[in-house]
Amino acid sequence: MLRLSVIGGGHVGRALGRLFARAAAPFALQDVLARSPASAQRAVHFIGAGTAAGGYGALRPADVYMLSVGDDQIVAACAALAAAVPLQGAIVFHCSGALASDRLQAARDAGAHVASVHPIRSFADPEAVAAAFSGTFCGIEGDPQALAVLEPALLAIGARPVAIDAAAKTVYHAAAVFASNYLTTVLDAALRAYQAAGIPEATARELAQPLVTETVANVFRLGAASALSGPIARGDMATVARQQLAVSQWDAPTGELYQALVAPTVNLARRKHNK
Repeated sequence: MLRLSVIGGGHVGRALGRLFARAAAPFALQDVLARSPASAQRAVHFIGAGTAAGGYGALRPADVYMLSVGDDQIVAACAALAAAVPLQGAIVFHCSGALASDRLQAARDAGAHVASVHPIRSFADPEAVAAAFSGTFCGIEGDPQALAVLEPALLAIGARPVAIDAAAKTVYHAAAVFASNYLTTVLDAALRAYQAAGIPEATARELAQPLVTETVANVFRLGAASALSGPIARGDMATVARQQLAVSQWDAPTGELYQALVAPTVNLARRKHNK
């Protein structure tokens, strides 16, 4: 069994710590370090294993270190770890979706093998995540020596590791923003436009739901190009121009959003017709 210590007692550290502690993974939980001893103790209680550490100086040497701290704390936490414990031959990984493993250079300089593991989940409720983690995709990249250990450990907790290009880590994370955050923004524009046409908000949500769910289902079943429909897919740019003008007159920022989406949708339509 490899000794695993967790740096960061928040939702991600707690959920993954519990999963690694309970699974038939090659890890044995050792130390948990958080913002305060009390926070570390709460994390240990949630995980059900490990020992709360009072600071970096209290950490015992481990085989694997998981940095489940905020993105803005990764570099500092890694430097503090490298200064506190010997890292020669150890594995150090962080859980950021936006940053690559190169942010762990201090650990690499100290002789560690580094990686990043990004579970593609919302960790707002760590209890629920830990209970239903099976099938969760995890974007992974880093040193081959680190991934050789981390991939089997992730499989043991039910994860689905998928290799990503470290150089494109920011674009990879932006994909989630497109798929979730910006999708919400576009749907908000649709709902507000329905309301501008006199449809009550609650009715607008009911009206839009089948259109949205069918479209999303088609994207994942057929691919985005094949799922595209509407005036641009038909080449009806006169209708698009009228809509652009009407939306801009109704709400200028939403008109800018509409206009920004025209060119990418025209390109998508070309892909549809060139298939």
